[in-house]
Amino acid sequence: MKLSVIIPCYNEIKNVPLILKKVEEVVLIKSMKREIIIIDDGSTDGSKEYIKNKVSNKIKKIYHKKNRGKGAALRTGIKYATGDIILFQDADLELNPQEYNKLILPIINGDYDVVYGSRFLNQHKASSIAHLLGNLFLTFATRVLYGADITDMETCYKIFKKEIIQNINLNSDDFNIEPEITAKILKMGIKIKEISITYNPRSTKEGKKMKWRYGLGAIWTLLYWRLKN
Repeated sequence: MKLSVIIPCYNEIKNVPLILKKVEEVVLIKSMKREIIIIDDGSTDGSKEYIKNKVSNKIKKIYHKKNRGKGAALRTGIKYATGDIILFQDADLELNPQEYNKLILPIINGDYDVVYGSRFLNQHKASSIAHLLGNLFLTFATRVLYGADITDMETCYKIFKKEIIQNINLNSDDFNIEPEITAKILKMGIKIKEISITYNPRSTKEGKKMKWRYGLGAIWTLLYWRLKN
């Protein structure tokens, strides 16, 4: 089996070298093969040049000519992924790649087709009260609208059996990709397995890109796909 790690990147020059190193250092269970796909989404801070000139050609490198959004970068990565299991990894350092094995094991064993790494199954510090409350509210809305027993809809660590995610028609270019994926997974009747993960949030000053207005778009996305036939 093979794991595809998809890394969307936009203006992450400070973090790209270390996150790639961390992902490459992971020793996967059961002799799994691995491919890493990094998508530079029109960076202007030197990330693109670093990826192009310094990153090994063993890593798949894809470039968007202009910034299109996280959703667009993930959709590009999904298109080029060849692994049996597909995992999303943000280019920041908020999550720990050493937790891959426990996240992919339920899919390897054939128990689940989709796994989310939950930041809320255990206590963790938040980047801000606003971000914490926003995440909790969006997860609550997902539970109400879709009858889903999940604790962290917005998690970056979303892991899929290839056939599941590659057969979903995704539309969002921006951060609304997160609720869109979750909505469509749940409408298909697929149960999401959650596993606790560690979380080291960064602040807006440190480069966190999530803005409060995104929550409005996420709510609209959840409602739209709930009501759409």
